[in-house]
This record gives sequence, structure tokens and C-alpha cells, in this order.
Amino acid sequence: MKEDFLRYQAQTTPHPLALEISYARGSYIYSVQGKEYLDFVAGVSATSLGHCHPRVVNAIKEQADKYLHVMVYGEYAQGPAVELAKLLATHLPAPLDKTYLTNSGTEAIEGALKLARRYTGRTEILAARDAYHGNTMGSLSLMSFEERVKPFRPLIGDVSFLNFNVEEDLERITTNTAAVILETIQGGAGFIVPQQNYLQKVKARCEETGALLILDEIQPGFGRTGKLFGFENFGVVPDIVVMGKGMGGGLPIGAFTASAEIMDILMDNPKLGHITTFGGNPVISAAALATLQEITETALMAETLEKERLIREILVHPLIEEIRGMGLMLALITPSEDIATNIILKAQEKGLILFWLLFEKRAVRITPPLTISLEELRKGCGIILDILHEIKSGTGS
Repeated sequence: MKEDFLRYQAQTTPHPLALEISYARGSYIYSVQGKEYLDFVAGVSATSLGHCHPRVVNAIKEQADKYLHVMVYGEYAQGPAVELAKLLATHLPAPLDKTYLTNSGTEAIEGALKLARRYTGRTEILAARDAYHGNTMGSLSLMSFEERVKPFRPLIGDVSFLNFNVEEDLERITTNTAAVILETIQGGAGFIVPQQNYLQKVKARCEETGALLILDEIQPGFGRTGKLFGFENFGVVPDIVVMGKGMGGGLPIGAFTASAEIMDILMDNPKLGHITTFGGNPVISAAALATLQEITETALMAETLEKERLIREILVHPLIEEIRGMGLMLALITPSEDIATNIILKAQEKGLILFWLLFEKRAVRITPPLTISLEELRKGCGIILDILHEIKSGTGS
């Protein structure tokens, strides 16, 4: 399988990990060689409820027996999509009550940008330096990392950048600005949490100038920070919220939500202002609905904070400079890129899945399923400590 994977499937880097997967259950992934791997990454924050959660799998099976795709998005009323949008409205603060379902987070970003420009009649978009919102052309236009952007220019125009957590830069938000788009917690930059009421200050400036605030919840959303959405930790309500990843319980989905007043602008002038064939697919919506129900009907969100405390208590070592993030969206910051890479590769050898962040090369990602047990966390953190001790002593390099 590995040979065929490298020969026939397009790759994203010259050196993929190429782990050959047999099956996955709960907090574990199993290779075709029969090796067990404890998953501390959850498909990059996507499998919120672990692998093959029974409630999600049952919802998929039940819906698959009824109907699959029947019509392009927005034409037919399909139960799973309607119930998902309704339940989201129930759990989101006013006035966020109307949801557009998409196939991925980056597609939802595209829709949110179009909606902001259409609603405000303005064109300027302000994004944060070192942000990551996806890799389609519109989302890529929001990236300041020139090494990744330059080969694909020209991108969409009238995009400028401000520095996350820098209050002085808020003066760049003017009456020409259609929207400011920020990750609630910056992901690829190293799990940077907003400080000193930063998001509240951004929202206030947006209200002064008539700009919209778009918050990207693709990583922190769906319980990962101890709240259903990360912005709930910071006393702010965006005009548009974008979601994805952990929303689908392991299936591909995204969405953007706004007030009916804002969202309805996409219905006309022109009609089909944003359209997708498979957005709101009934099988995927059923999985997302089951995921949202499980997260909101159980103690998982509260337990996330208990699990964060345990991780921080265990992972104390001279080679860990700090642990950034919150809940189960955490990044170990090490002294160097080489040490971070060494930890990640050694962990896989020892049966623990860790991963990198996009821009902060010294970081090691810890984003396990919300369902991970305290015992499993102790086991995984113990492996990390063993590796750190090996590196420190010179035996693990």
C-alpha cells in the first residue's frame, strides 16, 4: 500500500509520514502491521469524538439507508441538514442564527469573504499576519507567509494585514474595510491566544467603522477550548463565524453562520451568490448533527479543561519552554525546530501520534480527541517525557 500511495496519490510534501492504516477506534489508530498508535492529534483537530464514535457511525448508517445526495445545496429540505442548522442556532449567541453548510472549512472561508463584501458593498479585507485560513485561492490570499503565497500569485486583491494582539494596528480598520477576519486562537502561528480583551477591541472598532468581524473557529470550535466555540471564552460575538474540522466527527464539512439579515443577502442580486453541489450532504450532516448532540449533551466540554490541567501538570521539562493554547488545543514550544521534529518522529516510533504546526516550527501539536481518557493522556504524556529525557541526556538525537 505504501508503494502505491507514493506512486499514485498526489503528495503534499516530499516526505510524508506514510503510516499504513488498517483501522481506528476511539483514541487509537492501528497500522496494517498491527501496531497500535495513541492519537494525540485527532486528524488535526478533526475527529472530535475519537475514531468511529458509535453515535456518529450509527447516524451515518441510518441516513445511508434513507437517501444520499438528492439535489444541489439549498433546493430541497433535507432533515439532517435542517436539524443541524437549527441546533447550531440554538447553541450560538444571537444574532447568529442562519447557517450555510459547505464541504470544508476553506470553502466556508470563501463564502464568508463573499458574504462580507456583498453585504457591506466594500472590498477591503484585513487579515492577521501568520494566520492560516485554508489553501484555496481566496483563503490563501489571507496568508502573509510569502514563501507559500508567492508561487500562486496573483491572488484576490485588496487584502491587507495587521498583527494579532497588537491594539495599535486596529486603526487600519476603516470605513473602506468590508471585514476583519481572524482565527479566534491563531493555529499555525503557534496556538496564540488573544490577550487583554483584544477580540472585544477588534469588534468595537468594526462597529465604529461598519466593518464585519469574521472569526475562524475551524480549529478551536466544537468544544476544544472548553466552550462550544472559542470566542465564547473572550466575551465577543462575531458577525460571521466559520467552522469545520471537528464539526463532522471525522467526515468532511464546513459552515459559516451569520444573522438572517446578513446571510439572506446571498439569495439574490445575483441569485446563486454562493452555491455548492454537495454542501449539506445528508450523510455528512447526520454525522455532524450526532457530533454536535454528543458534545452538547455530555460533560465533554467541561472535561476538556480538566484534561488540559492534567497535561500541563505532567508535561514539565527543561526542553518545554511553554505550553500555548487552551483546552485540548495545545502546543508544546521547544527550543528549536530540530527538537520538535525529533519529538514527533520518536513519538511515532513509540506508538504516539504527534504533529507539527504550519508556521511555528518549534511547536509540537497536542490536539487529541475530546473523548480521550485521563489514563490515555497519562500514557501519552509519559511517552513524551521519556523522549524529552532521552534528548536531554543525548541518547535520543
